[in-house]
Amino acid sequence: MTTRKFRAPRTTGAWAPALALAALLAGCASTAVVENAPAESTPPPRSYSLATSNPDRQANDILLNLAFSGGGTRAAALSYGVLKALRDTELTIGGRTRRLLDEVDAITSVSGGSFTAAYYGLYGDRTFTDFEKVFLRRDVEQALISRVVSPASVLDSAGRTESAIKDYDENVFHGATYADLARANGPLIVINASDLGHGVRFSFLQEYFNLLCSDLSTFPVARAVAASSAVPVLFSPVVVRNYPDCGATPPPWLVELRRRTAGDERATQLVDGLSSYFDKDKRKYIHFVDGGVTDNLGLRATFDIIETTGGPAAFLQKLSRRPPREIAFIVVNAATEPEMAMDGSDQPPSLIETIQAMNDIQVHRYSSDTIELMKQSLAEWAKTLSAPERPVTAYFIQLSFRDLAPERRKSFNQIPTRFVLSNEQVDRLIAVGGELLRANPEFQRLLADIAR
Repeated sequence: MTTRKFRAPRTTGAWAPALALAALLAGCASTAVVENAPAESTPPPRSYSLATSNPDRQANDILLNLAFSGGGTRAAALSYGVLKALRDTELTIGGRTRRLLDEVDAITSVSGGSFTAAYYGLYGDRTFTDFEKVFLRRDVEQALISRVVSPASVLDSAGRTESAIKDYDENVFHGATYADLARANGPLIVINASDLGHGVRFSFLQEYFNLLCSDLSTFPVARAVAASSAVPVLFSPVVVRNYPDCGATPPPWLVELRRRTAGDERATQLVDGLSSYFDKDKRKYIHFVDGGVTDNLGLRATFDIIETTGGPAAFLQKLSRRPPREIAFIVVNAATEPEMAMDGSDQPPSLIETIQAMNDIQVHRYSSDTIELMKQSLAEWAKTLSAPERPVTAYFIQLSFRDLAPERRKSFNQIPTRFVLSNEQVDRLIAVGGELLRANPEFQRLLADIAR
């Protein structure tokens, strides 16, 4: 490995939480570590899955889902601020005073948002005393650089991705596996990554690991979060084995999904992607990278899961719960729209600036499509689940820096996508997360309707 002196550029794109590492570590070879175990039965008895999630929430009249976007520590801090605001929001539900945070059924996440989601899923309220110290206010970038350039790491062929996993495992998630996440009995945590070989959004749930004939329960949470945040080029993919034990024929539910969605191009792409895991000879290993590559909001995974289970009624049946009165999605979008330096000069942009600009365009346009898809789908799901005597109301709550006044928005747009921020930046992000939630009109409508 050669070490070069460099001047780290200001990072802005959704794929650049540690751009300094790319320059420092150029030329380092890496060898993948495979750590997913084969399944002895399908599904494994201790699986972390839709069917085994949220036993204490099955009778609730509120179906509340959160989606945490990518964006490095900025995304982690913003979503943490929303969790704190939900904790501090108390309502009287069924004659009992409860925190709205306790009504959360699921959190889907990608990249930086996955750190907050996974930590809360594992440790619950301990998050509010520990998470700032172990992640938000810690210089994770410097910790990763120190590991990679240490003498021991120079001789380690596993590369910088494995160094990141070791750091997350030791300092953030403390060796936790998905069996630990299941025992925590919190909301369902759906960490998402992108299958680099086939463009599939992959969720770390047993239902997806069944496609790989693998047992999720022994899989480290740190490895899933690393996959969700493995920015291409900066980090090598997290690799898992696609075991042949369950055969090369897609299961009946996937065959039925193809039949039911024939003619729907979006659904066909999903079915083709999931079916590809049964080409066991060609797809012996799956390479996972940043979930933001396929959905930077962490939101489409919910759509995919509901559609693959047969729609909202079948989805709720799988969860063993009746239709709720309210279905709410809170989307915490930490994307920024910084001013591009190239616009003030007649000089051609650098390669890094060009790549970042291209990425920002793709992320924002795809995110807009995702938001429109989910708004429409949520309204349709509520209509499908409604009965004359029990109507279901939908709430789509978007939180982003666009909701701020121009000068404040400009200030937050300058916070980079990195794994290290100043304490002042972290403070502002936590505070504005709660502020955006409380000021949101759709959120206020939800609170008013619940209180009736």
